[in-house]
Amino acid sequence: MIASPSAQAAPSHARARVDRRPLYALFGATAISLAGSMLSLVALPWFVLQTTGSAAQAGLVGLATVLPGFLAGIFGGTLVDQLGFKQVSIVSDVVSGLAIGAIPLLYDTVGLAFWQLLMLVFLGGLLKVPGLTARRALLPELAESAGMVLERANAIFESIGNLAVLVGPPVAGLLISLMSARNVLWLDAASFAASAAIIGALVPRIVSAAQPQRGSYLAELLTGLRFIRREPLLFPMAIFLALSNGLSGGFFAVLLPVFARQTYGRATDLGLMVAACGAGAFLGALAFGSVGHRLSRTAIWLGAFSLMSLEFWVLAVAPPLPVILAVLAIAGFVSGPVNPLMVTIRHERSPVHLRGRVFSTYTAIASAVQPLGIVATGYLIEGMGLRPTTLLIAALIQLLGVVMCFIPAFRAMNPPAPVDVATASLTVTGD
Repeated sequence: MIASPSAQAAPSHARARVDRRPLYALFGATAISLAGSMLSLVALPWFVLQTTGSAAQAGLVGLATVLPGFLAGIFGGTLVDQLGFKQVSIVSDVVSGLAIGAIPLLYDTVGLAFWQLLMLVFLGGLLKVPGLTARRALLPELAESAGMVLERANAIFESIGNLAVLVGPPVAGLLISLMSARNVLWLDAASFAASAAIIGALVPRIVSAAQPQRGSYLAELLTGLRFIRREPLLFPMAIFLALSNGLSGGFFAVLLPVFARQTYGRATDLGLMVAACGAGAFLGALAFGSVGHRLSRTAIWLGAFSLMSLEFWVLAVAPPLPVILAVLAIAGFVSGPVNPLMVTIRHERSPVHLRGRVFSTYTAIASAVQPLGIVATGYLIEGMGLRPTTLLIAALIQLLGVVMCFIPAFRAMNPPAPVDVATASLTVTGD
């Protein structure tokens, strides 16, 4: 067995037991799964727009994509803590893969009604948040086993998602032109299967050596919520992230696909625009992993949210495609450090036995307004047009960034005192 950071082991022993393979396996499985999901990010709305021509229905599919994440964020964190990080990650991949694979299967055989599509998309997203929570919860111990500082491990993990955004959408656009949007969904289903197999075979379980006494499911669920509510930094972070996600949530799900279809009429251009965001975010996350621990967390956080509206202002002007791509890449670079910073702060401030609930509940709060924002974006575009909708969202996001500069909590984001390890002793096991 490999001692965790909280175990009472001598430094020489810890160095002798360094093993990078489980951490790299987690990175690899995550990369495969997220790459498949990025194919669906382009294929699903394009499939809906091709078959229905409705921005409102594309918004409803976007709602079905993110709404389960909110619900699972509320109720899934306790399951992550109780069932185990590794187990939940595998189950999440299996369920998501089956649901996504059923969409092209039904369409090509007995037919697929719109309500059935919504149900399958909902089911496919239901366990994604618990699965991602479980993988993030594995990181501190696997990073320690690999001899890697937590900020760097989080930066690599989050940059994998950005790299998937960079590579997946343009590939999706090309594949859609070659094999249709519905067939691209099969590749997403296969990616979930590969990810589950890698996690099952190569990533160890993390077992608490001092589990607190279990209470009722509701009591344990509320424990995570109370912890965040009383935490002086996590709570305002989650609230303002919820507002930001509500305003910008329709960007990839509705606004950008509609813009690409109306302006260019090609899925490949949509893929390039999403990839530009991913390229910038990927480089931003890598920069955080390299030098982020030396920079002001406040400057990173407030700078990202102050510039978040840039991509909306540019789309409203509708300049040539190369200009759009450059601006999207810049906006992605500025926002790239935000996710690894947020995850690092949550790791620093969450006791291990609450880690699943804290991460999952935080995600639920942060995504609470996003479903409404996606649907509203679709209906606003149909009701008042693409450009007025884009300008309205840009102005609201700009206002939110200004308000955040006056919140005291965001000016005190330094690491807290170490968490008491008396109740956080862990062991990494091989099964």
